Amino acid sequence: MTGSNERALAAVAIGRNEGERLVACLKSMLRDVPTVIYVDSGSTDGSAEMAERLGARVVALDMSKPFTAARARNAGFDALMSDAEPRFVQFVDGDCEVEAGWLEAAQKFLEEREDVVLVAGRRRERFPAATVFNRLCDIEWATKPGEAKAAGGDFLVRADAFRSVNGFNQALIAGEEPELCFRLRDKGWKIWRLDQPMTIHDAAMTHIRQWWTRARRAGYAYANGFALHGKSPERFRRREVMRSLLFGAVLPVVALSLGAFVSPWFFLFFLYYPVQTLRIFLTRNDIKEGRLAYAISCAAARFPEAQGMMQFYRAQRAGRQETLIEYK
Repeated sequence: MTGSNERALAAVAIGRNEGERLVACLKSMLRDVPTVIYVDSGSTDGSAEMAERLGARVVALDMSKPFTAARARNAGFDALMSDAEPRFVQFVDGDCEVEAGWLEAAQKFLEEREDVVLVAGRRRERFPAATVFNRLCDIEWATKPGEAKAAGGDFLVRADAFRSVNGFNQALIAGEEPELCFRLRDKGWKIWRLDQPMTIHDAAMTHIRQWWTRARRAGYAYANGFALHGKSPERFRRREVMRSLLFGAVLPVVALSLGAFVSPWFFLFFLYYPVQTLRIFLTRNDIKEGRLAYAISCAAARFPEAQGMMQFYRAQRAGRQETLIEYK
């Protein structure tokens, strides 16, 4: 990309100790974007020095303050705006490689659709067959194209729209992207997903503990989002909160209590989980590989999600700021 495109487009990558994944990430953007900001969050593997050698401008985040990915992305955006004012900014996580052709397609779409302020494409896993947990991530990334309510950590956004809502909510330790999208949509703008390869992600998930922690983080994000915007006409995150509480906490507690002290027949409530697994398995025939694992994961995720929600409510009552929930 040259000429006016260079002035129109810039990028922000965030990361910590991503190693060769960061190298692939930055190289994939620097081939098309003249200005790339890398925000480093206390790496000890030489990531900052490596990014400088590649040609990215490095912003070292002050780690004496509570870290959030939202804060890191905002710091990168502020650094961009201090030098120039690009029309579009690509945000990407340091463990992702931007696919060839994505930036051009995304920028062209935003130029043609003035009602759309944020656009995302198809993220896919680099090694989906390596573990069942990587496969689950790859299935999760396969979202339908068209108008959407949210995007993940990788997207192209209009800089003026992003600035008008004050960027990410820096207090959020999880779920900051859907919350940003909610505030953009609340202003009447649209979020869009393109049927276009966007990034290659490396989840590097090898153990069920990582899957549990990731689902617990999702539950925390649901509760936090609902606390912020649950009274809006959209009832932001209400469905996810009710679902996780009901099937991750209320149902098992009721089944165990009544089954132990009233009648063993109440243990039949636990049949909900295999029935739900079967329902998802039979209805998601669009999933070609890993459909059973996906169905089991959807039903079982309610437990760590409920745990994450309880973590949020305990922290809220205690008036404390929780630290980042990281699965790797």
